[in-house]
Amino acid sequence: MRLRLFILLAFIAFALKANAQPSFKGGAQALDRFLTDDIVYPEYSRQNCIPGTVKVRFRLDSLGKVSEASAIDGLGIDLDDEAVRVIKMTSGKWQLPANYNTNNNIVLPIRFVPDNAHCINATNASITLAIANYQSRQELQNAVTNYYKNKYIGKADTTKETRIIILKKQLGYNDDFITDVLEQANKKLKQGDKDGACEDWDFIHNIGSDRADEFIKRYCAKK
Repeated sequence: MRLRLFILLAFIAFALKANAQPSFKGGAQALDRFLTDDIVYPEYSRQNCIPGTVKVRFRLDSLGKVSEASAIDGLGIDLDDEAVRVIKMTSGKWQLPANYNTNNNIVLPIRFVPDNAHCINATNASITLAIANYQSRQELQNAVTNYYKNKYIGKADTTKETRIIILKKQLGYNDDFITDVLEQANKKLKQGDKDGACEDWDFIHNIGSDRADEFIKRYCAKK
């Protein structure tokens, strides 16, 4: 009887160890605090009061560094990119149990809640429309960024620039919008996410503005 009890207890201990999961350093509250402090609400979703929960799938290496992060069950908008970015920011902040299999996938939901004061008039209908508009405007955005990328290397058809300027106005790419994206990039830089900041600055550059060029030169110059 004692032998059977010992074997049973040993099996339970083994099962618990085998099912042990990585934990965020400081525990669940520390993870919640990190996400609250480090999520930078993407500009389009912020302006259009879009909430949502995006699941991010990722792996951890033996040092607790994040790899292969990707959004699953996302909304197909900028919230997906921010969810992946903030998970990457947790790299090195995880504790792994002994003999952890680094090929395991971890899925973590990232919840976005817009500012209630700004979004008091938002409705389910307006949010649904904004999500649909985001997905449809990608083609217009690509037309703008592709034009300026080609213009910078002398390959653009400059007779189309008037049309591109109209598209920029349609997309809301004005000075206020650029200011907001600059603030977004600055928050990422302060977090130590230079790559994320450089993506924002490159975007500003590629919609025909020089307001981020100084930052690109200082922080994003290719070696």
